[in-house]
Amino acid sequence: MDSVRLDKWLWAARFFKTRALAKKAIEGGKVHYNGARAKTSKAVEVGALIRVPQGWDVWEVEVIALSDQRRGAPEARMLYRETPASEARRTREAEARRQANQAMQHPLKRPDKKQRREIKRFQRQQGDDE
Repeated sequence: MDSVRLDKWLWAARFFKTRALAKKAIEGGKVHYNGARAKTSKAVEVGALIRVPQGWDVWEVEVIALSDQRRGAPEARMLYRETPASEARRTREAEARRQANQAMQHPLKRPDKKQRREIKRFQRQQGDDE
């Protein structure tokens, strides 16, 4: 295979569920190809660095193979290699999110009717003060 469009490659590598979502991310400037914004029709080359957002994480991957067909996840992982810096950053940020979630106190139950009235009264007072 000589060349593959960027949106097709991202779809085949399973970074996006559909090509339309891949196209939307590329056109929105979220995906970077070799450090710069790219167009949807950009031809992907082996060895290129692609920066792709996925939820809370941002993946930096090196293209090691080309494909325009979507296959199973194990085969899709053979198309790219994540950079060590990206992997370290993702694990560090995931740990920070996990720590932040543990620090938050979640209520044991929902507020009852009296507590909801107090919350609404407080919110109205805050709105009047502004």
